[in-house]
Amino acid sequence: MTQFQENQEQIMTSLTNLFNKIDAYYKPQMEAEFSNISLSEIETIEFIAKTPYPNVTKLAHHLYMTRGAASKIAKKLLKKNLIESYQIPQNKKEIYFRLTKEGQQINDRHESLHQKFSQNDQVIFDELTDEAVSNILEFLDKYNNHLDSSIRKNIEK
Repeated sequence: MTQFQENQEQIMTSLTNLFNKIDAYYKPQMEAEFSNISLSEIETIEFIAKTPYPNVTKLAHHLYMTRGAASKIAKKLLKKNLIESYQIPQNKKEIYFRLTKEGQQINDRHESLHQKFSQNDQVIFDELTDEAVSNILEFLDKYNNHLDSSIRKNIEK
């Protein structure tokens, strides 16, 4: 095995271990806080809260799923009265989503939980130099773009 292959394997193993630990530590807290809603529904609520004119197409793109699957999640959230649909006068064809009061409360609780998680992890991030942060962010950006491209190619098949 070359040094390059060893480095790649070590990075991928470290990333896998990191994400498994993040999942093992934070997921149970999320599930306890949101026992009546799935994590994908929470992610959908968060996306709708942050996106101008969110619709099924944007939702599918963001969640890396088909429009049909995104529509299914939206219907569940509509049924739970966490989002509502609306149209704008300039485009009567397209249906958009916005959070209801209940949906906004869930989003607020979700953001609060993320702030708690960030505070818990702050001690590690405080130790990083600006150069280390820059290098980490550069790698993650490149790798995210690579994976995004690969995923989108698979969805289009």
